[in-house]
Amino acid sequence: MKAEALRLGFSACGIAEARPVDEATATAYRRWIASGGHADMHYLENNIDKRLDPTLLLPGARSIIVVAMNYAPASRLPEGEYQIADYALGQDYHDVMRSRLRRLSEDGKICVDTVPILERYWAWQAGLGFIGRNRQLIIPGAGSMFFLGEIVTTLAADHYDQPMPERCGTCHRCLDACPTGALQEFDAGRCLSYQTIENRGEIDEDVKDKLGTTIYGCDRCQQVCPWNRFARPTEVAELQPRPELLAMTRRDWQQLTEDDYRRLFRGSAVKRAKYAGLMRNIEAVAEKQTQRGQE
Repeated sequence: MKAEALRLGFSACGIAEARPVDEATATAYRRWIASGGHADMHYLENNIDKRLDPTLLLPGARSIIVVAMNYAPASRLPEGEYQIADYALGQDYHDVMRSRLRRLSEDGKICVDTVPILERYWAWQAGLGFIGRNRQLIIPGAGSMFFLGEIVTTLAADHYDQPMPERCGTCHRCLDACPTGALQEFDAGRCLSYQTIENRGEIDEDVKDKLGTTIYGCDRCQQVCPWNRFARPTEVAELQPRPELLAMTRRDWQQLTEDDYRRLFRGSAVKRAKYAGLMRNIEAVAEKQTQRGQE
């Protein structure tokens, strides 16, 4: 199974025994929801029983196969232009991952981000890496720029992988780099990724000042992570940035029409924000840049 996963283009594969998450993780998740740390992402309140016990996702579940796929881009948007998070530069990872997971196994429930399951927890349990202070799964020697996917299956493994010890040590660069302090207790409502993608309302004024040139997502906690010095560009063709996207200038973004948006982001995860949301982000960044230029 692991050899086939690598052949299909996944960067790592591990297998954990299907069972409820540990008590500390379950308690922490319930407290986070109760405190409102998930902002208005109400879907995170749904199916908590399944989220904390993946055996409820599939009758007779015995194993969870977890895979990671590298998305580190070979090319990025030019420095000084408006920026999009690296994970969204290529095609929608849901489609890319799901098609390969179906080829990996026809038995079981395929999970790619939209199923109620704690993906990073199970990647940790399956021995792929550890969960860092930036809340990302970090694979030693490879970094954190990976998509995760799972197959919950009734098949039993001849060997289950073991969790990896946390290896952040005394490093707290990600906490220092987060412009809004969202990582301290993980307040999703203050995270720039939430504000520019999931948020359907107006961007908070104090958050606008922190956007910089970011119009979709945020990679700052990953950019400063020492483990990402080991990152290598992905070889998955579907995850490569489109040339027309890399050629976009600030003026192009500010004059973006809805037809341009549909053409530029056909099959892209950026469609999550919708045209209105992306233009809201662009206008917020442009507004703050104009204000700074007048000061």
